[in-house]
Amino acid sequence: MTPIKIFIQQMTDAAAKVLIVDDDAEIRELLSRYLRGQGYAVTAVGDGTEMWSALKDSEPDIIILDLMLPGDDGIVLCRSLRAQSETPVIMLTARGDETDRIVGLEMGTDDYLPKPFNPRELLARMKVILRRARGMPKGRVKEKARFIHFAGLRLDTRDRQIITAQDVVVSLSGAEYRLLRVPSTPCSRGWCNTYGSERASWPPCRTT
Repeated sequence: MTPIKIFIQQMTDAAAKVLIVDDDAEIRELLSRYLRGQGYAVTAVGDGTEMWSALKDSEPDIIILDLMLPGDDGIVLCRSLRAQSETPVIMLTARGDETDRIVGLEMGTDDYLPKPFNPRELLARMKVILRRARGMPKGRVKEKARFIHFAGLRLDTRDRQIITAQDVVVSLSGAEYRLLRVPSTPCSRGWCNTYGSERASWPPCRTT
């Protein structure tokens, strides 16, 4: 990558808007100060009610969402977000239960970071997700149709699931859903075979 492209990429990342949703005031302050120091525009709130209020004012480029929140928890909030928005979500949690991580990914989170964590690691994960999301539909997306048909599969854009010809339902993570929603991006045979063997019976797809 040329120096000018690196510079443009860094400037684009730094201009991103971040919404932090965490009931721990110390973590909100720490992350807000750190990310603002990296050039990001940061809004920090303490629960789901404040999150929805913040979303009415401005659509963020990425959401940092705590799992354990008062009222609706991170899983419930992520499910609601995914019904109306494709904004990337990184889930934070103090719990190390693998089940929480799996459920969070199935509800549409793009990444999962256990507490305590180094803010630099969060920043690195954010940059990867923001680069992946760049050029894809952002914000609240009005789907022309709930189901998209391709390669013998049905993509349910409301519930973010794949339904096979045998009526096997496969829940998708946020990253998987966005990959399938990009019409010009064919998946590799290895990707399909991996998910075909581990998650459901997928039909053959064309190679890149």
